[in-house]
Amino acid sequence: MLSDDHVNEIIIQKLIASLIPMTSRDRIKAIRNQPRTMEEKRNLSRGGLTITTEDEGRAKAHLTWWKIVDKEKSKQTHHILQLNCCIQCLNSISRAYRRSKNSLSEILNSISLWQKTLKIIGGKFGTSVLSYFNFLRWLLKFNIFSFILNFSFIIIPQFTVAEKNTLQFTGLEFFTGVGYFRDTVMYYGFYTNSTIQHGNSGASYNMQLAYIFTIGACLTTCFFSLLFSMAKYFRNNFINPHIYSGGITKLIFCWDFTVTQEKAVKLKQKNLSTEIRENLSELRQENSKLTFNQLLTRFSAYMVAWVVSTGVAIACCAAVYYLAEYNLEFLKTHSNPGAVLLLPFVVSCINLAVPCIYSTFRLVERYEMPRHEVYVLLIRNIFLKISIIGILCYYWLNTVALSGEECWETLIGQDIYRLLLMDFVFSLVNSFLGEFLRRIIGMQLITSLGLQEFDIARNVLELIYAQTLVWIGIFFCPLLPFIQMIMLFIMFYSKNISLMMNFQPPSKAWRASQMMTFFIFLLFFPSFTGVLCTLAITIWRLKPSADCGPFRGLPLFIHSIYSWIDTLSTRPGYLWVVWIYRNLIGSVHFFFILTLIVLIITYLYWQIAEGRKIMIRLLHEQIINEGKDKMFLIEKLIKLQDMEKKANPSSLVLERREVEQQGSLHLGEHDGSLDLRFRRSVQEGNPRA
Repeated sequence: MLSDDHVNEIIIQKLIASLIPMTSRDRIKAIRNQPRTMEEKRNLSRGGLTITTEDEGRAKAHLTWWKIVDKEKSKQTHHILQLNCCIQCLNSISRAYRRSKNSLSEILNSISLWQKTLKIIGGKFGTSVLSYFNFLRWLLKFNIFSFILNFSFIIIPQFTVAEKNTLQFTGLEFFTGVGYFRDTVMYYGFYTNSTIQHGNSGASYNMQLAYIFTIGACLTTCFFSLLFSMAKYFRNNFINPHIYSGGITKLIFCWDFTVTQEKAVKLKQKNLSTEIRENLSELRQENSKLTFNQLLTRFSAYMVAWVVSTGVAIACCAAVYYLAEYNLEFLKTHSNPGAVLLLPFVVSCINLAVPCIYSTFRLVERYEMPRHEVYVLLIRNIFLKISIIGILCYYWLNTVALSGEECWETLIGQDIYRLLLMDFVFSLVNSFLGEFLRRIIGMQLITSLGLQEFDIARNVLELIYAQTLVWIGIFFCPLLPFIQMIMLFIMFYSKNISLMMNFQPPSKAWRASQMMTFFIFLLFFPSFTGVLCTLAITIWRLKPSADCGPFRGLPLFIHSIYSWIDTLSTRPGYLWVVWIYRNLIGSVHFFFILTLIVLIITYLYWQIAEGRKIMIRLLHEQIINEGKDKMFLIEKLIKLQDMEKKANPSSLVLERREVEQQGSLHLGEHDGSLDLRFRRSVQEGNPRA
């Protein structure tokens, strides 16, 4: 028989042997889980044992053996410790990066524009209407960045050498863009072509290079921002599996217990109820099926609507083309300052009236999915507006630029400014007058109409149309991003007021989580790609004006870059810049390879999204089948229990007796515990007892 000391010694030896291969953190956890006193755990963690007076020599032996084992282990793992130290440093750096990133995101969210207003809009009108206001705020960030870039590198240097404007300001310039504004930093023709240098020893500033590089940097940043945003929203809304869960997690795990204020709680409840209603409505619409006759009728209605909409768009484009062709002759024969507003007025009327006509087609087409209706309206409107912009670009580059005018770049900038301003005025008039009159008619005159619903497609295409004009005009009017920034501020508040007063929530709730991806895609193609083509033709094919602008006297705009590269090629320290330009920026093969890589990545993302859709659908079917199997087994079990009860009725009586006995036993234990508490209270002198 072994004594208790020997048994304890064997147990401790095994414990120490198991602790040797562990890391320090795992060793501490293992010691904490041991059923020992705190004193023994402290001794173990320090590498020793509980030293008693009875067997002090044995405890010292254990302590010595523990130290020897630690020493051997430290020799074996000395090279591993250095690696662990590097890993710990990397982990600490990654943790610090994540914490700083989270802190920065919290700060940006706290100072984010219109955060509370957007929550109210989303809670009352749903994510479909909210997507328009999110898109407007996203465009505002673009224009803020563009304005800061232009103001820092183009406008401020020009201010230092600008001459005093001698023209008289009358106020009509705000509408026409001519007169006093012609000799300001607003237009291309005012900028100098000389190298700015203050003092004999001061640094020089080449205005030609600054102008073209700033515009190029602005457009390049917009290009990569659009690509990054498309990839981000595509990943979040098409690839991540949580979007296919039907919003079930919103029902169970969505509440944020940090929300304590009454208004915030009500707003959170309204947002959640709206999102849940959208998810359920979308599931119901996906499960609906139509007969063959209904499908044939709707297909015929779709074809008729597309033929009519395409014909209307072609007629409008033809009207704009013939009006633009005779616009220069019309302006020469009419000296009235308001004559320059004819072309912008006609274009804005078309952009306002034709989308409203397109919106009435929904009465004939009757799409089951509201998302499909919005997609169709967006495609029709983008075809109309981009076609009009294409005709205007053709007019500017082939008629105005070759007309022999004194400063044709400034004339194009003035045309774009008037188009942008007229479109903004029409939008405001429609928001405060047209939508208000529609509310009066629907609520008082023809009550069967009721309140109207917010037209997402028309309003989004207004933003895309205006932003396309800004990108085209940024070369001819560098202050256009600032003007667009002010217009977007005013547009947000005007649309918000009109939305709350004149509109009702969508009659068919639907989830618009993927709309933002589609909006950015339309902004990228054909809007931004068309802008790049227009500016590329301007820079590589057209001759600048001889008497105005930073590129005066050059055969082409791009010759400023060519002369700069030739200058750098004579300096050995800048040969790497020459190599980058000639082999990357100026190479067609590089852009071909870059485009091919982007297309391959897009295809891979799309395949991943399709694969995950199939996987999630199979998992849903598997869950449904497992549920049916469980229901079948439960029904079989219930039938077997019923058969046993019918075959042995005495067993049911025995089960009842056992239950009654267990109940009486628990009741006796409860009474005994009460009696014990009563006795203790009497012993302690409790007066209540």
